Amino acid sequence: VQLVESGGGLVQPGGSLRLSCVASGFTFSSYLMSWYRQAPGKERELVASIPGIGPFTTYADPVKGRFTISRDNAKNSVYLQMNSLRTEDTAVYYCSASRIATHWGQGTLVPVSS
Repeated sequence: VQLVESGGGLVQPGGSLRLSCVASGFTFSSYLMSWYRQAPGKERELVASIPGIGPFTTYADPVKGRFTISRDNAKNSVYLQMNSLRTEDTAVYYCSASRIATHWGQGTLVPVSS
């Protein structure tokens, strides 16, 4: 199982960023895909999840209305569109794949700062 995130980088408050995660080594459409984040000095927290099939996405309260998770099963990819970014969104963002076990990517850093 391999998950490779990309798209992180410095962004100003109010800006937008789109994270991507490309998966390999498993049947992508059978897995729940999620984005987590870990801010400095804090525990890792769930940001958003999307099941293999169906529109049943879930979001953490702090990102509702600003972030959108989506996936393309044909490309074995999951995305996180982040709009109206805030300084408190600064974190390392991780892609995860869950079925029986959970697999993690290496993370991509998103600093939100002016």
